This record gives sequence, structure tokens and C-alpha cells, in this order.
Amino acid sequence: MIPQISKNDVRRRVHQRIRRKVLGTSERPRLNIYRSLNHIYAQIVDDLEGKTLVSASSRAKGKEAKRTGGNVASAKDVGKRLAEQAKQKGINKVVFDRGGYIYHGRVKALADAAREGGLQF
Repeated sequence: MIPQISKNDVRRRVHQRIRRKVLGTSERPRLNIYRSLNHIYAQIVDDLEGKTLVSASSRAKGKEAKRTGGNVASAKDVGKRLAEQAKQKGINKVVFDRGGYIYHGRVKALADAAREGGLQF
């Protein structure tokens, strides 16, 4: 019998490969994405200090309450809010970490919205 590997296990392996190469510094922190079925989360991390500098998600308290944030429109909103918060903290350049997800759909929408908001990566 062949052991079954879940999609999430495959994603974790891919993310580990990405993390070996991608490192966030204070000059160029790492923009990390986590995508669940119902929501999307993004944070900008300085890996050298081990600190999260900025974070945004589709579950934010400032937004109107939505049942789900698991769509492209919510991902765009999260990307815009993340870019605004990063600009306020003086962060212009980041390294993009797609979290092992395919660069498509919600991940691509969040990245494009962050670029439109002024982040360079």
C-alpha cells in the first residue's frame, strides 16, 4: 500500500525549499502569505531579528464582518492594507514568499495589490 501525501504536506515541503533560499533582512524583509479555505493572511517579517513588522488579514477587526474572506476580492483588499501599513513603517522593498502556494488566484491578487500599493519585489 502506497502512503498518501496530502496537498498540505506537499505545500509544506515546497515552502521549506523556498525558505532555504529566501531570507528577510531589515533592509528587505520577507512578505509571507498563508492561505486557508476561508481567509488569507499576510505578514512582513524580519527573519534576522525574528519579528513581524506588519500584518494584515481578511479577518481584520476594522473591516465589516464577512462570513468568508477566501476570495480574490478579499485578497486584493489585504494586499492594499498591507502595503499601506508597510509604507507607514517605511518599508518599500520586500522579498516575496508565496508560502508554497502556486502563484495564481488569491496569492497573485494579493501580490499585485501590494505592488500597486507601492511595495517593490
